Amino acid sequence: MSSTLFRTKKVEQSILDTEEPEHALKKSLSALDLTVFGVGVIIGTGIFVLTGTVAKDNAGPATALAFVAAGVACALAALCYAEFASTVPVAGSAYTFSYASLGELPAWIIGWDLVLEFALGTAVVAVGWSGYIQSLMENAGWTMPAGLGSREGADAFGFDILAAALVLVLTGILVLGMKLSARITSLVVAIKVTVVLVVIIAGAFLIKGENYDPFIPKEKPVEAGASLDSPLIQLMFGWAPSNFGVMGIFTAASVVFFAFIGFDVVATAAEETKNPQRDMPRGILGSLAICTTLYVLVSIVVTGMQHYSQLSVDAPLADAFKATGHPWFAGFISFGAAVGLTTVCMILLLGQTRVFFAMSRDGLLPRFFSRVHPRFKTPHRPTILLGVIIAILAGFTPLTELAALVNIGTLFAFVVVAIGVIILRKSRPDLPRAFRTPWVPVIPILSVCASLWLMINLPAETWVRFGIWMAAGFLLYFLYGRTHSRLARQASGAEQPSVGGGTP
Repeated sequence: MSSTLFRTKKVEQSILDTEEPEHALKKSLSALDLTVFGVGVIIGTGIFVLTGTVAKDNAGPATALAFVAAGVACALAALCYAEFASTVPVAGSAYTFSYASLGELPAWIIGWDLVLEFALGTAVVAVGWSGYIQSLMENAGWTMPAGLGSREGADAFGFDILAAALVLVLTGILVLGMKLSARITSLVVAIKVTVVLVVIIAGAFLIKGENYDPFIPKEKPVEAGASLDSPLIQLMFGWAPSNFGVMGIFTAASVVFFAFIGFDVVATAAEETKNPQRDMPRGILGSLAICTTLYVLVSIVVTGMQHYSQLSVDAPLADAFKATGHPWFAGFISFGAAVGLTTVCMILLLGQTRVFFAMSRDGLLPRFFSRVHPRFKTPHRPTILLGVIIAILAGFTPLTELAALVNIGTLFAFVVVAIGVIILRKSRPDLPRAFRTPWVPVIPILSVCASLWLMINLPAETWVRFGIWMAAGFLLYFLYGRTHSRLARQASGAEQPSVGGGTP
């Protein structure tokens, strides 16, 4: 039985499956499109909110160093993703990579994990977008009817119609084609980056040198606790992370890391890229480099404009401009955040539909969902299904407590991909690799260690919820996926592979 659970799908077979007319996605994306997608999904609420939170509570002006540390951790994972995406240019990202290296059960588990990650991420971002829009509406003297906004939904069992409408509109755009999605994303990302650059440039003229003193505040230990909302490392070892000081920078890095979540979504579009061997590494690494630079600059500016101890938690950038006598920027920043979140939502939804599509094409989910639209060449069936489900989810529930599941899901994917690079290098050294992760196995091992470190800094209750979702995934695999997968059908003779096939 164990041999069937860890049967791998040959890379050649995965690539050949993408050429089946009924299951082939249209190749229309360039390196620029991928970079725009990456920037579009990474720059979200994190740059507008997390900067103030970690500066005030964890690192002070040294928040810039926390962003650098988090960026390095992401870069380690990005190097592994770049090798896989250029070697196995197939939809599905970490799911497809795992199928080629670790086997069917690990691939199913990571795919199941990604479905949760992207679904909750899309819903949470849609609710956040709704909140920004309502704030802008209130500034203009308009208010949402009672029960139809994100602020009333959680307490009064209302329905956030704005969040649901956003998801449905973006679902329609994704059905119509990737190139249209890329054009809209390019426009929105241009607006969003412009807002960030204006904040950096304008804020640079308002910096006061004394606000950087001290740059690394004196260390202040956090009291140990034992509740489920404490970090897992605290429950396991009785050790509590520190605020401020050098260790405070690393504590802050585990928080601001989540502002980088999303660059892995770029890998899900590998199959729809014109030249994935060349363009996937450029898109993944390029978007991460751009966003890290912007994050560092924003944190330097905002902690220089206002002393870190006085920064607000909810809207640090906007409030810093208010504190320096420039309230106009507050509305401008809110506008940029609202516009920017549309691309975050769309690209997360894009990532989920591609993972779902890839799992369906492999038979681990019903094959009905792997047929592409005859005209638009997009996976319209899973896109519509998931879009409607997420719209309902976003409409009824803010999901604030479940948002951490997005983080643990991403880190888990990072671990699996890094391990997969090492295994595939050993098992298939003959594969042509347009991009090779340097210093293997050192870089992948460092990526695993960095991701695990950030995972154990998450609350224990997040691990409990994650475990429940994974248990449900195991059950579904053994009830359906194990017997319906194409590799299982090929092994039983019910279906013939076009070429090669999986290992027995």
